[in-house]
Amino acid sequence: MEKIAWGEIIFGAFCVIILIQIVYYLYFFRRLAFYPDHPKGMPRQQPVSIIVCARDEAANLAKNLPGILVQDYSDKQEIIVVNDNSNDETKYLIEALQKDFPKLQLLELKQEARFIPGKKFPLSMGIKTARYDIVLLTDADCVPATEFWIQKMSDRFERGIEIVLGYGAYYKRKGLLNRVIRFETFHTALQYLSYALAGMPYMGVGRNLAYKKEVFFRQKGFSAHNHVPGGDDDLFINASATSVNTDVSLDKDSFTLSEPKRSWGEWWRQKQRHFTTARYYKPKHRFLLGVYAFSHFLVYPFFAASLILFRWEYVVAVFFLRYILLAIIWFKSMKRLNETDLWKWFWAFDIFMFFYYLIFTSALWKKPKTSWK
Repeated sequence: MEKIAWGEIIFGAFCVIILIQIVYYLYFFRRLAFYPDHPKGMPRQQPVSIIVCARDEAANLAKNLPGILVQDYSDKQEIIVVNDNSNDETKYLIEALQKDFPKLQLLELKQEARFIPGKKFPLSMGIKTARYDIVLLTDADCVPATEFWIQKMSDRFERGIEIVLGYGAYYKRKGLLNRVIRFETFHTALQYLSYALAGMPYMGVGRNLAYKKEVFFRQKGFSAHNHVPGGDDDLFINASATSVNTDVSLDKDSFTLSEPKRSWGEWWRQKQRHFTTARYYKPKHRFLLGVYAFSHFLVYPFFAASLILFRWEYVVAVFFLRYILLAIIWFKSMKRLNETDLWKWFWAFDIFMFFYYLIFTSALWKKPKTSWK
């Protein structure tokens, strides 16, 4: 009986895994990495409603709201703060700011929405209250990176565009946790921005997202997934975004900044909440994201097995083909998203993703919590 050539089988599987990864990097991720800078033209002026939902966020609003109030934008604008049953000083803070900023509006919610967990009800009320067709969304713990945030996001609403995906970055702080959070945020953005550029948008982030009210009403708001605590950003975009109605804003002036979590436990809980919505994505998006994640997860186990069971020089050659491509794409993409300080650790982050998938995949099947705070 002929002996099974396990070394060749393992190496062959390793080559297939690397090939899948290369296809993703060349077809999808290069689009973000090599996205061309558009020539600067005349700013596109159109009325915009900015909506911020808040529950017991007085401290964050006091810190971040001024960055929205002093935006350099000459067309009509309004800033709506939806105060969702707060027990802190949010109401009095907004009322004090309204004396100097008449464009600031306060929407007070006094009752909880039954059977609609999460942020969907306050956000729906804010959108329905908005006077203007374009709604620009961010969170109370976010601040625009520059005074041109509104301008740069609204510039992308060219003919036919109904949805604009932005990048919500985190402040650069000292420590390993900060680097991990920022890398994971970058890696997520690498995917959803690249997919959108490839004509397959599947999600956005509520920290920096804009769309037209017409889209919201056409989709009947969040009714399709009202039972899910999260998803007011990614599930809504997954249902409503198409290859022709969605664009991205990659100008650094259009980014927002947030304070990252200060402990591993807080970050863990945040990521578990985010993962619970992925199961509701369209099948084609779940398939594409799953194949990429699974192939990424298998890279290092099959690399190690191939080194042991097959000729190391061939294994290393195949491994470095992907490794060099990854280094180039990540560097260019990190530069595009203003995260270049992370690149010197790209080799460690690549290994980290094996453990990341191992730890968080179980969250795809867990029942989500019912609160958004």
